[in-house]
Amino acid sequence: MGLEPILAKELTQLGANDVTIGRRMVSFTGDKEMMYRANFQLHTAIRILKPIRHFNAKSADDVYEEIKKIDWTDFLGTDKTFTVDSVVFSEEFRHSKFVSYKVKDAIVDQFREKTGKRPNISVANPDIRLNIHIADDKCTLSLDSSGESLHRRGYRQESVDAPLNEVLAAGMILLSGWQGDTDFIDPMCGSGTLLIEAALIAKNMAPGLFRKEYAFEKWPDFDADLFDEIYNDESQEREFNHHIYGYDIDIKAVNTARLNAKAAGLSNIITIEQQDFKEFTQPKNKSVIITNPPYGERISTPDLLGTYRMIGERLKHQFKGNDAWILSYREECFEQIGLKPSIKIPLYNGSLECEFRKYQMFDGKLKDFRSEGGVVKTDDEKRQMAEKHRFKKEREFKKRLEEQEENEEADIRSFTFHRHDLNDDKRNERRSRREYDREDREDRRNRKGDYKGSANKGGHERFDRSGKSRSFGKGKDYGKNKRKFNNEE
Repeated sequence: MGLEPILAKELTQLGANDVTIGRRMVSFTGDKEMMYRANFQLHTAIRILKPIRHFNAKSADDVYEEIKKIDWTDFLGTDKTFTVDSVVFSEEFRHSKFVSYKVKDAIVDQFREKTGKRPNISVANPDIRLNIHIADDKCTLSLDSSGESLHRRGYRQESVDAPLNEVLAAGMILLSGWQGDTDFIDPMCGSGTLLIEAALIAKNMAPGLFRKEYAFEKWPDFDADLFDEIYNDESQEREFNHHIYGYDIDIKAVNTARLNAKAAGLSNIITIEQQDFKEFTQPKNKSVIITNPPYGERISTPDLLGTYRMIGERLKHQFKGNDAWILSYREECFEQIGLKPSIKIPLYNGSLECEFRKYQMFDGKLKDFRSEGGVVKTDDEKRQMAEKHRFKKEREFKKRLEEQEENEEADIRSFTFHRHDLNDDKRNERRSRREYDREDREDRRNRKGDYKGSANKGGHERFDRSGKSRSFGKGKDYGKNKRKFNNEE
């Protein structure tokens, strides 16, 4: 919630038609290629649903009867598995799982009546994933083309406690308007999510590059050649002539962020160091800061308000001439920054209704800055801030800080490491398609003179299903397989 306009803009730029913003969703139309590209290229989508039936229902029995009207042999066979997810906003349907059961029953009963057999349910790894959405009595049944949530990019090797959602991180960067035209800094980077998402945006790399699979790959009409063409197309990627910097006070976070950046093949444009924000100094080049400090909810600090005072002091004295964007949750924390934001954007971080605030830093007094032609708020920012109902009336934060006992003994960051399995069959299968083809690379180098993917430049290779290679990025270290390729040279 809060990123709908950004997602709509992404879809429009992708070439989607009939783009319409709704509540926590954006609808659009397009062909099969557009659906594949939406899954593969969108930075701020959680999942892509393909509606197959709209109907009205006032009871669970109505849902059952409407689902049975669909010819399910068009989508399923008795040798396939399926699952049903449900989202319900209705007085008539109080339990979303009950709705899921009615949909499953209707499908299974239809197969039993026609064939005497039934498809099985698989929650973990189904062949077909369905989604039913009910708002009052309006129902939409869809095929889920994404499968696992699209925020799970695939580059995260380890995580820390309370990591920032990748889709939210990308949305924050796109909301700021940053497109790689300056250096990028996150002085409290945690596991490095903002850094990696910034690198993908700066280089215009598809966030789906690291995914092991999509649900649409199991559909009967899946076009493998078309998806390979999309997967291997790097024509829209661009050079990034600046740099991305991440800092964190905790060495465990630094090591985690480095590992994740390395897995994404982006270590050559991302530098991550251990440093307390209070030691931050004026950067040499034009920069933007986008950061997500602790809120005192899932991550605490011994002196939460003091941390935010320090942030304000560092920005005021050591970030002159640049813009800083901060996502946080408590009004008390924002007040301690002591700077006037030029815009406040409501965003949800999980269940927390946060604000994303922009601070334009200038040298000297505001009066002098304005007299020299400086603009604190653009016309667009003034218009947005003047919108009615932008914030809830008399909006209050969930907790106040009169009592700080829970934070007294807490470290600034409390880490729990989660190592993800890199050796699952599907990922290895996809990586095997990119197995190194020396002859093809030599041929490309001879034709182009300077082959972008040559290993002495640390390039990645993309491989289609026939094994033909394509380069992407110039990172030196795309996981263990890439290092193996380099050693074989």
